[in-house]
Amino acid sequence: MLSGYRVFSRRFVKSFPALAREFETETEMTIHALHLRLPTAEVPVDYRVRPAGGESKLRTYRDGWRILRVILDLARRERPSLVHTVLAAVLALVSVLLGIPVIADFVRTGTVPRVPTAILAAAIMTIAALVLLVGYILESLTHMRQEQTRLVHLSYPAPVRSPRHTARGAGTGPVPVRKTAADGP
Repeated sequence: MLSGYRVFSRRFVKSFPALAREFETETEMTIHALHLRLPTAEVPVDYRVRPAGGESKLRTYRDGWRILRVILDLARRERPSLVHTVLAAVLALVSVLLGIPVIADFVRTGTVPRVPTAILAAAIMTIAALVLLVGYILESLTHMRQEQTRLVHLSYPAPVRSPRHTARGAGTGPVPVRKTAADGP
């Protein structure tokens, strides 16, 4: 996903919201193609050793943190119910851990000596329920946004196959790409 050349139809390019930059662009292009349920193909190419004196432009920690941030942001935007369910579960666990001693004291003595802790546990459980509800609402909105994106993509004319490809019957799959020495590594 993060390396190689990409070939797009005009339809794809017109429907792609180019909002990201650098590493994020490749990830968003892949996500966009997956949401549109577009056929994709990988064409194997030979990798060569970096030329002598050549250096990678990547910075391990800086770029690693950026990629991690993109993954978390994509998870939040594309799978909100999953992210919110995990967050709600953590909040609910904290609430239960705070509430168990209060409930145990109440069962044992019939009084609630730690009222602030009881209120805190109840408030955190209420927040957990709200976070879970927000996640499901956002999941519905995400689904509607994805369907709208598909409709926008379909509103552009489909790619037209050239008669040369359809006459040979080659219009059914990816066209093989040959890499030459002039293409570089």
